Amino acid sequence: MDLTLTFFLATVPAVILSGISKGGFGSGAGFAATPLLALVLEPAQAVVLMLPLLMIMDATALRAWWGRWDRDSARLLILGGLAGIAAGAALFTMISDDLLRVLIGLIAVGFVAWQLLKSRLPAHLSQRRSGPVSGVFWGGVTGLTSFISHAGGPPASVFLLGRGLDKSAFQATTVIVFAVVNALKFFCYIALGLFGQSTALAVGLLAPVAVLGTLLGVWAHRFVPERAFFVTLYVLLTVAGARLIWVGLA
Repeated sequence: MDLTLTFFLATVPAVILSGISKGGFGSGAGFAATPLLALVLEPAQAVVLMLPLLMIMDATALRAWWGRWDRDSARLLILGGLAGIAAGAALFTMISDDLLRVLIGLIAVGFVAWQLLKSRLPAHLSQRRSGPVSGVFWGGVTGLTSFISHAGGPPASVFLLGRGLDKSAFQATTVIVFAVVNALKFFCYIALGLFGQSTALAVGLLAPVAVLGTLLGVWAHRFVPERAFFVTLYVLLTVAGARLIWVGLA
C-alpha cells in the first residue's frame, strides 16, 4: 500500500463521507468508502484498511448515541450476524481480487437500486413490522456482506425499517449493531493475517479524518437535509460500483 498523494486524495473524502453516514444517517451507506477506495487500491486492501477506521467511527458514534437503541432489534441482528461473519470468513480467502471487485461493485449499485425501489413500495409492505425470524435472517446477511465489503448497512436497514423505530432509535441501533459486528470482524481479520505494517500506518494517519467525519454526521443528523446528502452519495456509489464491475469483468 503506497501512501502517495493520490492515495490521500481518494481516501480522505471517502472516509469523511463514510463517517458522516455512520454518524448521522443510519450507517446505511457507511460502506461508501470501500468501493471508492477499491478504485485506487486492491479490493482486499481497501476492505482491510477500512475496518479499523470504521471501528474508530463506531467508538465516536457510540458516545453520541449511547443507550438510545432498540435492544430487541439489536440483539436479533447481532445473533444472526455471528453466522454471517463465520460464512464471510470462510469465503473471503477463496475470492479473487477481480471477483471481489465485482461483488463490491454489485453491492454498491444494488444499494442504490434498493433505495430507489424502497421509496416506491406500497405503504403496507414498507411499514410491515419485522419479526424475530426476519431479524436473524437479515442479521446473517448483514454479517456476510459486512465481512466481505463492510456493506452490512442495507440488509440491516431492511429489517430495522420494518420495526417502527423513530429516527434516533434507528440510528442508535445501527451504531451498536455495527460496533459489535466490526469488533468481531477485527479478530477474524487478525486470524486470517490480513493486517500489515503499511495498513497500521495508513490507519494512524486517517484516524482523525474518521473521527471528524463521524462528528460531522452527528451534527448533520440535526441540520443537513437527508435527501441532499444521499443524492450526492448515490451518484458516487453508482459511478464507483459500475467502474469496479467493469474492471473486475474485464
